[in-house]
Amino acid sequence: MKKSDIPYIWTDKKRTLFGLPISFTRYFLTETKFVTRKGFLSIDEDELDLYKITDKKVRYPLFQRLFRCGTIIIYSRDTDTPSKEVHCIKNVRKVSDLIDKHLNIMRDKYGIRGRDLMGIHNGTPDDLYDPTYDSTDF
Repeated sequence: MKKSDIPYIWTDKKRTLFGLPISFTRYFLTETKFVTRKGFLSIDEDELDLYKITDKKVRYPLFQRLFRCGTIIIYSRDTDTPSKEVHCIKNVRKVSDLIDKHLNIMRDKYGIRGRDLMGIHNGTPDDLYDPTYDSTDF
């Protein structure tokens, strides 16, 4: 399968000095996945299914804001990538909205809602249960 056969909704490179796309990190958004490709001679590619995303955060550090860039932090149920940072990209708000749009489409397709994602991360009541705890110690 050629690269042109994959229907990308959005693609961009990580921006470095002065907001220029001089980097070997590239981001792709398809209808079902978010892909990060890093490297020049040896390439590492990480895919994240959109329906596994639990939350996301947009960050605008000062240096990136100077060049109209920002970072999106994606939290997911993916075992090898529980959080992914999409560093220094242009049009952060539009990209975030695109991810939301296709995330909701994929959740509708698989019948997944927010309540189905409960109890995934540490700190849930199930993780806080301690069988050795004795309430009469007070």
